[in-house]
Order: sequence, then structure tokens, then C-alpha cells
Amino acid sequence: MAVEEGGPKTGFWGKKRWASVPVTVYSFAVTDLTEFFGSNSPLRDHLPGFQPRAGQAWMAEAVAEAIAHSGRLVVEAGTGTGKTFAYLLPALLSGRKTIISTGTKALQDQLYHRDLPLVCKAVGRPVTTALLKGRANYLCLHRLDQVTEPAASVADDLNEVHEWRYRTTSGDKAELTDVPEDSPVWPLVTSTADNCLGQKCPEYAKCHVAKARKAAQEADLVVVNHHLLLADLAMKEEGFVEFLPGAEAVIIDEAHQIPDLAVQFFGVALGSRELERVLDDLRTATLPYSQAELNRRVDKFQTAIRALRADAPRKEGRHELGAVIHDIREALDALSHAVHDVQVAVADMGDASVELEKIHDQLVGIGERLGILTSEDSWDGLRWLEINPRSLRLHLTPLDVSSKLNGLIDNGFQAWIFTSATLAVGDDFSHFGARMGLAGVPGLTFPSPYRVAENGLIFLPPGLPQPSDPGHTDAMLAVVTPLLDMTAGGMFCLFTSHRALDNAKQWFRTHKSVLSGRKLLVQGDAPRDDLLRRFRQSGNAVLLGTGSFWEGVDVRGPALSVVAIDKLPFASPADPLMMARLEFIRREGGNGFMEHQLPTAALALKQGAGRLLRDDHDYGVVVLCDPRITGKRYGSKFLQALAPMPSTASLSEVAAFLAGHERKGRVA
Repeated sequence: MAVEEGGPKTGFWGKKRWASVPVTVYSFAVTDLTEFFGSNSPLRDHLPGFQPRAGQAWMAEAVAEAIAHSGRLVVEAGTGTGKTFAYLLPALLSGRKTIISTGTKALQDQLYHRDLPLVCKAVGRPVTTALLKGRANYLCLHRLDQVTEPAASVADDLNEVHEWRYRTTSGDKAELTDVPEDSPVWPLVTSTADNCLGQKCPEYAKCHVAKARKAAQEADLVVVNHHLLLADLAMKEEGFVEFLPGAEAVIIDEAHQIPDLAVQFFGVALGSRELERVLDDLRTATLPYSQAELNRRVDKFQTAIRALRADAPRKEGRHELGAVIHDIREALDALSHAVHDVQVAVADMGDASVELEKIHDQLVGIGERLGILTSEDSWDGLRWLEINPRSLRLHLTPLDVSSKLNGLIDNGFQAWIFTSATLAVGDDFSHFGARMGLAGVPGLTFPSPYRVAENGLIFLPPGLPQPSDPGHTDAMLAVVTPLLDMTAGGMFCLFTSHRALDNAKQWFRTHKSVLSGRKLLVQGDAPRDDLLRRFRQSGNAVLLGTGSFWEGVDVRGPALSVVAIDKLPFASPADPLMMARLEFIRREGGNGFMEHQLPTAALALKQGAGRLLRDDHDYGVVVLCDPRITGKRYGSKFLQALAPMPSTASLSEVAAFLAGHERKGRVA
């Protein structure tokens, strides 16, 4: 159901009706939330350009009710609703211990360092907050001291880290902006759950991870990211004590990412890089105990890893394990034997060192995972192999995690709020609800307050070849690039595959004149954030991207006026993750295409098209270059997902639309 500017309407999943109930946990009436987001909001003094938004106030009330009654709620909040403040305010005022989880570490930092302090100032109430990330984000002082002969390639970055260790109080590597996030120095000076020495570490008293977790335990509100939250839930599921504080409310932003991430966390995986890291740690830890038999077994372990990589398929990507197991079975068996032999040798050394104890535990775990991954008699799931240029990874993916998620969420004492800009197809939340195990949970939709119907237009170019046609990318660009002559703004070209992205890059090399002096920015030529910075500064560039450019990208103003999408973003039915989900639906007697592939693609398209209108003054055109939108019966579902944006197949209407808005912009 949708909530319009006139007020909320309630929609329901299942038969259980959700209705407004009084909120009794606050020292003020629920209407105070509406007043807070009204024309006299204290946010005006702290947030330049603040505008009252009815949807924001209604969402805040719904979140307040869910928290007060330890309920569950799903909220789709369109771009511009102000959902962050709409859940922060009731969380801060509830007096309940709250965890807020975001989709990425960048969003986590933005929420904690920018949004949260601003709302706290506006509320005028002191609240203890904490930022908590996974241990790999924190400097490990012990491991830093162990790096005595660094490779020349990391020497400069290591010097920066050494100087920073005396300045930092948090140890969060995000502070050290002079060292890139992907620098090879970070794995050397941070720890993992496997190699952390815990309380036996000589630097434990100064440990940044331990301090961060202690602060989280004592805080009223903790900001985490999805990876950390799911790691914590997975530990609960296995019977371990969780490391996140016991919360009374959990708010998950960018919740559309959770189902696919949960599949990874509740599965089993083992990769060659992990094995090589354990091997390196093993050689370092056993150096003082030189033993011929031990060294022989360690060498055998290394040989087994290399043999597995040599026998694996050459083609990069994902392979169903059953289709390639005969090629790697011998190497897998040899690896299992090598892991066992090294484990026994390390065990025979007793408690020679804390490091060796940890390595022994890792070897035991590796042996157990290898057994699960290679046995056809283990629990139900899809086994597959992922091949990358310099590594491989074995996976066992569960066919469905909804029952596990439901068991963790439906505990009766916690409020759970899920929100994102893309959770529903139209007003239908059933796809997200089914994947999360949330049957019967109320879903609310707050459309974007921006004038989408006036400021946005969908262009459906006629006569394009089918997406499978080898010439599709060339044909797409031939109909898209004429729009550059109709606007002074820039263009995103979003592709569903790296192959299409590469084809587009080649096309522009042979058609440079269509750019008319505009900059061409291509994913992979520079870091993502650098490309976006250059795109904004240019004001009229053309950016070619895939994957990470479909969501989490915010370009406001005339710098972006056209978003062109090459194909409907259907995941390949041969992809192992998709195969697992389709197999589960088939066993349940359902229709995999209608119940999963179609809504998943519609929500992904909604994310991509959502890059266009990021502000009330933004305008532009979304170009959908897939003829299936008009040629297939299911095509209307995609236009429904982008409602209320109108569509046209007329290039002259597109030209008139852009000319009219650019004329208004010049007058303004």
C-alpha cells in the first residue's frame, strides 16, 4: 500500500490487520513526531534547506509504534522521503537499546558522523552512541609489530600506519585516508577471527577491537553494517554468544540487500586465498621449531593448494560443482589429506605458542568445511565453484534462509524495522517478505515527495534488437547518444554485464564525435569515488558503469539528466545463486520466474533508474533499451515499478521534455 501526502493508509500481508495504537513509552504524544518534522521543526536550525515532508512524519510515527510494541515493520521510502531521520528520531526518543544497520561501511560512517549528531542536536537529549565495524577495519597493534621486513610495495603505506598508530584513538582504518582502503598493507596490520589471539594477545589491553565492542555494549544506540549484523546472527544460529549488544530494537536500512547477503552468511565457503593465508601464518609460526617432518607436510599442503588451482576450470565465473567435480576430485582429496596431516603435526607440538594454537583451530575448521563442501550427503544446498583470475572459492549455498531469518527475527522481545527505497513491486511486498520469512508483517510505502511524474520521463526507443543479439550494445548507443544534443547535462549508461560495458567502451572509441567534447568516464579506469567526483565536477560527462553504479550513487543537479539502461537486469538462470533459489521455489510448487526472477529484476531496475532524480529540482530521462518491456506481457511490471513516471516511444517528445525543463532552469 502507499502512503500519500494526505496521510497514511494501512496495507497488510496475510490476514492480520495492523492499526494505529497509542504510543506509551514516550513522555510526549505521538503527534509530537509530526510537529518535529513540521514547519517549525528544530531541524531548521541544523539542516540548511530543511523542508517539511508529510511522508517523513508518518514514517516516524509508524517506526515509533513498532519500537514501542516490539513489533515488526517494513517501510519502502522513496528518494527524498528523509527515511534516515524518520527512523533516527523515534529510535533516539524511545529510550530503548537500538542497533541500526546500513548497507555499506561508507553509509555507516555517514550515518554515525553526520546524520546522528545532527538529530541529537535537534532533539537536545544526550544519547550514548557507538560505531562498530568488523575486526578487519581496526588496526591490530600486535600484527603491526610483527611486520619487520615489509615488501617494497607496502613500505610507504606501512610508514603511514606506524605514524598513525600514535594519533588514533579508535584504530578505525577509515581515519587514515592517505592509505587506500584496498592497500595490501591492511591485511598485514589487521586481524581476522581466525588469527586474533584474543585475551592472550600481548597488546590486548590496548586492543581497538575490544575497546569498540566494549563501547557498543555500553551504548544506547549502535551503528553497524549488514556484514557485521549477519555475522552476529550467524553466530547466534550456531549457538555462540553474540558480540553485538542485546538490543530491544533493530533498524535495517538498505534492507533490500539482506536476503542475498544472508544466503552467503548461512552457507559454507572455503577459498584458496584463505588457505594461502593460513599457510603463510603456519610457516611464520613454525619457523622457530624447524622440523623436517613438519616442513615436509607444510610443503605438501602448499602443493595441494596449487594442484587444486591448476585442475580447476580456466573459465572465470561460477560453475555448479557437480559439473566440474570429476576434474578436481583428486586435488580435493589430496588437499583434505594434506590439511589433516598438518593439523596432526601442529597438534603434536602441544601449546608451543598461542599462534600455533590458533592455527590448529583454523586447520580443524578448514577440514570440517572441506568435508561438508565435498560430501554429497551433507545438508541441503547448492554446491558451486567460483573462479577468479588468481583464486578460487568453493561454496555450499542454502536453497532458502527465510525460516532461519524468521526464527532469529520473530523472538517477541525485539522490534525489527526494515526500510529501503526498493522493497516493493508497485505496492506488493510479497517478494521481500517471502525471502525474509516475514509473512503477516505490515508493509508501508511512502512515495518520493519529488515531482516524479513532472520531472521524469521514460524513453522506450522503438526498433531495438533483442538483448541476446550481438549488436544490441551498438544499437543501444546509436539511439541513446542523440540525447546528448538535447541536454547540457551528463549521462549515465548502466550495463547489466562487463561484456556489454567493454563493448560500449570500444564503441565510443570509434564514435568519439558523438561526445562533442564531453568527458568519457569508464568503470575500471579509476576508483569508483574518483569517477563520480570527476563526473560531478565536469557537469556534462558520460559515464559507463555496471554493478556498483546501479545503487548508492547520488548525483544531484544538472550534472546528470539522462540514465540509459541497456537491458532488464535479469540474473542469469545459470548463476548458482539464482539456481538455488529457483530450485527451492520449484520444490515448493511455485513459479520461479514470476515469484523470483521477475520481481528481483524489477527491483534492480528501480535501483538503477533511481540514480536520476535525487533532488526536488532534478529532472531527466530514463532510457530503457530492452524491447521486452513492450514486447512481453510481463513488461508492464517494470513500468509499474517506476510509476508514476510516464513513458514515451517518441524521440520528439523526449526532446521537447528536456528543452522545456532546461528552459525553466535558465529562467530560474
